[in-house]
Amino acid sequence: MKRLIHLKVNGEPYEVAIHPYRTLAEVLREELDLIGTKEACKQGDCGSCTVIMDGKTVTSCLTLAVEAEGREIRTIEGEAKNGKLSPVQQAFVDHGAIQCGYCTPGMVMSATALLEQNPKPTEHDVRMGIAGNICRCTGYTKIVEAILALAEGGKK
Repeated sequence: MKRLIHLKVNGEPYEVAIHPYRTLAEVLREELDLIGTKEACKQGDCGSCTVIMDGKTVTSCLTLAVEAEGREIRTIEGEAKNGKLSPVQQAFVDHGAIQCGYCTPGMVMSATALLEQNPKPTEHDVRMGIAGNICRCTGYTKIVEAILALAEGGKK
C-alpha cells in the first residue's frame, strides 16, 4: 500500500505517493526525475548516492524515503544557481577532479557538507570527509586539491 509523503528537496516542496520500502535514491531518481544522484552499489559502500539531509551527508540508497519526510534534502541538482556552478563544483572542474563523473555528484555533496561544517579543513580532514566516496578513476589527489583550494581562501 502506498503512502503519501512530503519532501523538501533543493528548497522545493514535493508530495509523492510511494511504497514505504522505496529508498530515497529511488524516489529522487524515479519519481522526482533528479537523476544526478547515482545508484552504483546499492549497499551504501560507494557514496555515489550521497545527498545532504538536514546538513549531514546520507547514503540515499540506504535511506528510506519515508525517513526523509519533513527533512531538508539537497541533491547535486540544487547546488548550481542561476546557471552558475557552485564553488565546489567549479573547483572540481578547475582542478581536473572529474574523470568519468559517476562518483562526482556524491563527492561534491560530501565536499560541500565538509566545508559547511569545517571551512578550513586540513588534508587529513578532507580525506576523512570524502572517505565514504569511492572513485575508481582517480587517485583522489585532484579531488583533495580542489577541496583544499576552497579551504585556503575560495568560497564554499
